[in-house]
Amino acid sequence: MRSKIAALSRENLRTIDFPFMLVTLILVTFGLVMVFSASYYSSISATGNPFYYLIRDGMWVGAGLIAMVIGMNVEYTWFKKTAPWLMAACVVSLVAVLFIGATANGATRWIQVGPITFMPGEWTKLGLILLIAWFFGKKPELARSLTRGIFPILIVTLALVALIIRQPNLSTAITVFGIAVTMMLIAGMRWIYVAVAAAVGTAGIASIIIFMRDSYWYARMTNFIDPFQDMYGEGYQVAQSLLALGSGGLTGVGLGKSVQKSLYLPEPQNDFIMAIIGEELGFVGILILMLLYALFIWRGLKIAIDAPDRFSMLLASGIVMMVAIQVILNIAVVTASMPATGINLPFISYGGNGILMFMLSAGILLNISKHETEEEPVGIGVGETL
Repeated sequence: MRSKIAALSRENLRTIDFPFMLVTLILVTFGLVMVFSASYYSSISATGNPFYYLIRDGMWVGAGLIAMVIGMNVEYTWFKKTAPWLMAACVVSLVAVLFIGATANGATRWIQVGPITFMPGEWTKLGLILLIAWFFGKKPELARSLTRGIFPILIVTLALVALIIRQPNLSTAITVFGIAVTMMLIAGMRWIYVAVAAAVGTAGIASIIIFMRDSYWYARMTNFIDPFQDMYGEGYQVAQSLLALGSGGLTGVGLGKSVQKSLYLPEPQNDFIMAIIGEELGFVGILILMLLYALFIWRGLKIAIDAPDRFSMLLASGIVMMVAIQVILNIAVVTASMPATGINLPFISYGGNGILMFMLSAGILLNISKHETEEEPVGIGVGETL
C-alpha cells in the first residue's frame, strides 16, 4: 500500500507544473517570514507573546498545504459537477453572516464556530469562479449572448456584491465584480459591454463626488488623494503606510527593523503588510515579490492555455485573475492610489481563510496542469465578437 502511495506521489510530481508549485511555496514561505517580522510588536501588545501570530499563521499554512494536496488530487471534474451547489452554499453563508456573524472593527464578516472563524466573502470568490466556469464551460455560445449569458451571471454577481457590501466589505465586493468581468471576457464577452459598464460606474462615482459631499462614501472615495490632510482620522493607516514605504528607499532598513510596525501602523501583518515589506526590504524587495507574482500568473495562464477542456480553462483563468486583481488592489491601497479598503495580499497576509482559499486554488491549478492536453489546447479567447 505504501509503495502504491509513493508511486502515485512520484507520478504527481512528474506531471504537475513544478515551477508553479515552487513559486507558490516560495510565496507562502516568504509570507510566514514577513508575518513574523510585521507582527512582532503588535503580537506582544495584544497577547504578550511575540510568536503568537507566527504560530497561528504557521498552523494555517500547514492546513493550507493539506488543502493544496486535496486540490491536486480531487479530480477537477468534481468541481464541475458541484459548482452550482457550492455557489448556493456561498449565498446561504453570505446571508447567514448578516444575522449570526461576529462583528469586529465595525464590520460583520465572520461566522465563528468555537476558535475558528469562517469568512464567507473569501470563499465566495472561488465559488463564483467555479460557477462561471461551469456556466460558460457547458455552453460557450452563452458568452456572446447578452440576455441568455451575460445578464444571468451579472445578476448573480450583483447580488453577491450587494450582500458583501452589507457587511461592509468593499474590497471583496470589488474583487468579486472584477473576477466576473474578466472571466466573462475570457469566455468571449464583447468589449462593448465592458465599456458600457465602465461608463455607468464612472457616472455613479462622479455623482457621489458632485452631489454627496457630506456622505460616508464621499469620504471613503476621496481621503486617499491626500491622506496626510486627515492623518489622525480616515487617512491615518494610508499615511503610515506611505511613511513606511518612504523610509525603506531602495534596499530597506533591514529585515525586522521596521519602525512603523512598532504600533504605528495598525495590524501591519494583515492588509498593509506590503508597507512593512517596502520599509524593511525596500524597492528591491518589493520588485522581487512582484517578479514572483508575475511568475505565478505566467505559469497559471500557461496551465489555462494548455487546459484539456473549456471548463478547466475558465477555472484556471479565473483563479489567476483573482490573484492578479488582489495583488493590484493591495498595491493600489498601500500606495494611496485608490481608496483604502481591507484587501489581503495573496499568500502573504496573515489570515486563515485567505491562506486556505488561495492554497486550495493553487492545488486546483496544479490538478489541471496534470491533465494538459496533447492535442491543440483550448486557449483563451478574450472579447470575441458576435
